[in-house]
Parts: sequence; C-alpha cells; structure tokens
Amino acid sequence: MIRVTLLGTGPSAGVPTIGGADGRGDWGVCNPAEPRNCRTRASIVVDGGKGALLVDTAPDMRAQLLACAVRRVDAVLFTHAHADHIAGLDDVRILNRIAGRPLEAIATAETLEELARRFDYAFRPWTPPGFYRPVLVPRPASPGETVFAAGMRVCLFEQDHFTTRTLGLRVGGFAYSTDAVALDEAAFAALEGVDTWVVGCFQRPPHRTHAWLARALEWAARVGARRTVLTHMGPDLDWDWMQRNLPAGVEAGFDGQVLECPDDPM
Repeated sequence: MIRVTLLGTGPSAGVPTIGGADGRGDWGVCNPAEPRNCRTRASIVVDGGKGALLVDTAPDMRAQLLACAVRRVDAVLFTHAHADHIAGLDDVRILNRIAGRPLEAIATAETLEELARRFDYAFRPWTPPGFYRPVLVPRPASPGETVFAAGMRVCLFEQDHFTTRTLGLRVGGFAYSTDAVALDEAAFAALEGVDTWVVGCFQRPPHRTHAWLARALEWAARVGARRTVLTHMGPDLDWDWMQRNLPAGVEAGFDGQVLECPDDPM
C-alpha cells in the first residue's frame, strides 16, 4: 500500500493570500470558517513502506512536516524550480540530521541547475560530522525515465506549465500532476490505469499556466482514475462549493489529507 500525505494544496500565494480588509488575509470566495479552505503551498510525501519521498520543498515545509507528523524523509524530488516549490529547501538540513546522511535531489538537469544557482551551499560536498546546512546530491532525471528513490520505482512524465516544463510522477497506483496547463499523449499513457490521481486545478475560469476546473474535469474523465483529488487550488475554489458541484470520483484535497492506494494499478 502507498500512503500519500498532502502537505499543502494551495497555489503560489496560498489561501488566504496576504492582505484582506482587516489585514488577516484575502480569502476570495472561500469561507474562512471552513478549515479546509486554509491552504499552504503544494507539496506531498509519498511513502511506500520502505522510505518516504518528499515532492518539492515549499516555503511552508517546516510547518507542514510538523503538522502532518512526518518523521523523516529519504529523498527529495523537485517538479520544477518555481519559488513556491523550492523556497523551503534550507530546512532540508534537519532532514539530513534525521537521516544522518546527504539526501538525493531528483529533478531535470534544468531544475537542478537553477537549484544549484539559488542554493549553491546545499550542493557542496558534505563535510562531516553534522549538518549545519542542507546537503543534497543531485540526481538528474528525464521525463519518460523510471528512477528508484526511497525504496520505490518512480515513473516520470513531462507536463506543460506554459513558461516551463514540470515533472509529473507515478508510483504504482498513485500519480501526481501539479503545475500543468496541458498534458501530451505520453503523459496520458503514463497515467493509464492509475487508481488515485492528485492533479492541480487553480481556479474556475481559464488560466494561462495552470489547469482550471473544466480542464481538470476533462482530464479526470479521460484518465478514469477511481479517485481524482484536486490540489494547487486558489481562493476561487471554496470547499463547500466544490463538495456540492464536483462530479462523483472527483474531490477537493486539503492540507494534511492522507490517501492510500495500491502499489500496483488496479
């Protein structure tokens, strides 16, 4: 069984965003009394029983790992190098201390190059003992490749984010597709037969760089997963509204949600 924890299900600015009439946040149409509308930046942990794979290091990572009681991480996969997916990288040093070793950083060569430029200190060789800084070992990977990480086979596929390309991933019966506005036939082939699919859905109207509700639902119908869970949701998507309006088999994710799905496709 694969256990997936949704650390964060929000967009780059989170929900609520900074500001609002009283300075305590702009909730858009989201009801602030509904705790599942409070969304930190998108990230997950995938645990296959032999290790835990952290996908992206969001700016909220420290608080997310504490809130979700994640005890350790064995490797990190970066979907792309946008700030809302990498800005928490410095806290990897505590994960290094827990593991007692450097951690692999799996990403495309382009993403690794950007990470090394912005966090050069994290990619310097480890000088034991101790970890006063994060220590990551780069592991370049390409779409279409299957890598072995945290005791799991992770199949990677490419996604179109308009301004850049991102990595989608599949582990057994689970798949994750954040930050995509278009998927090609290779991506749909990688998703064939998936049991549980977590997919980004930013808002209701069309958007230039992210899937919107109609597109995400179109994708969900084509993929046909038993369970499709929306993530990377902005202040246009209220929890109660989605509960009333999403079709059967599609649901809104929330921070701290735990999903379980089979190791192999059904």
